[in-house]
This record gives sequence, C-alpha cells and structure tokens, in this order.
Amino acid sequence: MAKRSTARRARSRKRRPAPQGAKESRAPSRPSRSDPGGYKDPLSVGERPQAPWHPLPLSELLILVGGIGTIFGFQRGERGGGPVLLAGVGAVAIGTIEVTLREHLSGYRSHTILLAMVPTIVFFSAFSLIAAAFVTPVPTWLRIMPIGFAVPLFAFLFKLLRARFLDARRERTFATRR
Repeated sequence: MAKRSTARRARSRKRRPAPQGAKESRAPSRPSRSDPGGYKDPLSVGERPQAPWHPLPLSELLILVGGIGTIFGFQRGERGGGPVLLAGVGAVAIGTIEVTLREHLSGYRSHTILLAMVPTIVFFSAFSLIAAAFVTPVPTWLRIMPIGFAVPLFAFLFKLLRARFLDARRERTFATRR
C-alpha cells in the first residue's frame, strides 16, 4: 500500500493578500441608508403591492382567524367541528388566494401554478360531487372522465396567467429602471 501523505504538501491556512484592484468580500456588507435591509426575495421585483385596504392587514387576519378555526374544528372532531373546520379552511383559502392574486397580477411574484390549480380543483370536485349525488355506485369511467376536462382547463389557465404575469413583470421592471 502506497503512502499518500509523503508527496503532498499541506495547504497554508494564513490569508494571502488580495490582488491589486480586487475588493475583499469576506466581511458581510452592511445595507446602505437607502436599502431598508432585511430579507429580499431574489424572484421578486420592487416592493410588495399594497392592498386596497392598506393600513388594515385584512388578508393576514383572515388567514390567522381561519387557521385558528381550522385547529378548533380539528379538536372538536365529530362533536360538531365540521362546520367550523370548513369555515376555517375557507377563510385561509380566501386570504391566501387574495394575496397571491394581488402579487401575481402586479408582477411582483409568480403564483401561476397555484392560481391555475384552484379553479381546476373546484371544477373537478364539483363534477365528482354531482356525479356521486346522482349515481350511487360511481363507475370507474365516471371518476376518470373529469380529468379529461381538468387537464386542458389547467393548461389554458396556466398559459393565460403566465402571459399576464410576464406582461405585468415587464411593466414593473420598466417602471423601476426609470
């Protein structure tokens, strides 16, 4: 077996001076006075869009109350927690969809898949519930058939929402360069 350590030299641990004209990037940079600091999402452009009811965080409160209602509904379980659970999940969904739709349509951040998936899930669920209400033993072909409508619906909504986001992003990027 050959010795591995005899032919190698150990690497020096001391810092070498930086070449002329190069800045040393080891120290963390401090935010400038014009930069507010904090976390900045690399996929977003500009500032987060304000809600029409700006001073009041209505969507965030709706998500919070819905989360509390969802937890309360789960805890009550079979003792009448169903309506509270559905109301909580509905409140969280409405608040989340409002924030994502506002960010998406303003070009701040893309939520194309989420926004295209919501109407597709609603369509698929409604079709399945209606089929189950009228046909007692639901055949397999009736369970699979809505997928044939849901996939093209998702593709259409995805393409439409993505084009709208890209237009809004171009406008936002152009406005920040002025």
